[in-house]
Amino acid sequence: MPPILQRLQQATKMSRRKILLLVLGCSTLSLLIHQGAQLSWYPKLFPLSCPPLQDSPPRPKHMTVAFLKTHKTAGTTVQNILFRFAERHNLTVALPHPSCEHQFCYPRNFSAHFVHPATRPPHVLASHLRFDRAELQRLMPPGTVYVTILREPAAMFESLFSYYNQYCPAFRRVPNSSLEAFLSAPEAYYRAGEHFAMFAHNTLAYDLGGDNERSPRDDAAYLAGLIRQVEEVFSLVMIAEYFDESLVLLRRLLAWDLDDVLYARLNARAASSRLAAIPAALARAARAWNALDAGLYDHFNATFWRRVALAGRACVEREARELREARERLLRRCFGDEPVLRPAAQIRTKQLQPWQPSRKVDIMGYDLPSGRAGPATEACLKLAMPEVQYSSYLLRKQKRRGGVRPRPEPVLDNPPPRPIRALPRGH
Repeated sequence: MPPILQRLQQATKMSRRKILLLVLGCSTLSLLIHQGAQLSWYPKLFPLSCPPLQDSPPRPKHMTVAFLKTHKTAGTTVQNILFRFAERHNLTVALPHPSCEHQFCYPRNFSAHFVHPATRPPHVLASHLRFDRAELQRLMPPGTVYVTILREPAAMFESLFSYYNQYCPAFRRVPNSSLEAFLSAPEAYYRAGEHFAMFAHNTLAYDLGGDNERSPRDDAAYLAGLIRQVEEVFSLVMIAEYFDESLVLLRRLLAWDLDDVLYARLNARAASSRLAAIPAALARAARAWNALDAGLYDHFNATFWRRVALAGRACVEREARELREARERLLRRCFGDEPVLRPAAQIRTKQLQPWQPSRKVDIMGYDLPSGRAGPATEACLKLAMPEVQYSSYLLRKQKRRGGVRPRPEPVLDNPPPRPIRALPRGH
């Protein structure tokens, strides 16, 4: 027991248990008062199932994060989490120059010149870009934590084929927009170097700054080198199939609370716009065509579970369950007793209408119940706000803030988490 509590026990003759209950009660009351000053309905305190080790001093929340938003991997949902965290803590978010639209001039290699001057220097970066280590490190402050997310390549490729069917020339050439036809003979439709060709071949590798035309079957050393480059920079590679577990690891990495990573699912396709299940033969063909992505995913999926084991798998699973339960409560409070994803045409709130890539693909979203107003409604609006609208809103807000802001300084007594290469290699 700390000395101050020992003195309190001696003065009051209270038992150790009563002293601890008193302190806990005061802490909870203080939290509720603070919480009420913001949004009294917002779930703030979780019973953390994976506390830090007793000899580990509590860390302040890490405030500088660069998220490499890969394509069709649930990255928009992660981006929204980071946008809301940045806004709550008055952090600067790097946003693209208008000439780049809402991405950092993708598919060009990232350059710091693509960042709007009103959003520099930033604390947080979370919009689409093609990774360039030197340029990002020139933009972001020392101590920035780098994270990204990967998805199983067959499921990701099905999503890419559907979403970008009207934009990628390789996909447009396929008769009847048939994924089976494309994967039966991809070389008949694919042309390396075409505009948006990267959406049709090893998209993960391209987003990570790699050469998506390389094949690990012909050059295994290239895949190993690309993995090593990713591990040297990124402290966490999340896995889309285990999204809640990934968020638990993310919040622990950044010393955030679980309420910091609550989310609503964004940029999701309607059931009519996706395959209910990918046949095994089709999945094998997709992985064979995207062999570089498959190698990346398989490696970092294994790394992910080593990370879970280090944190304690039972603990991570309990926190993930607590996160899901709190998320369901939040969605009901925001969007009604039975919150459902709706087609864009059924969403009355214009700020929540998701962008539709084509008439063949229906992207879903949430809508606010009518007649609500106030700070809670604004928080719900941000929770479900699509990428394009949220990026535009943040840019307007940061331009109004104006002035030249000093470069964010790292917390010297709180060194950032080390990249993945620091993890032990044992099973």
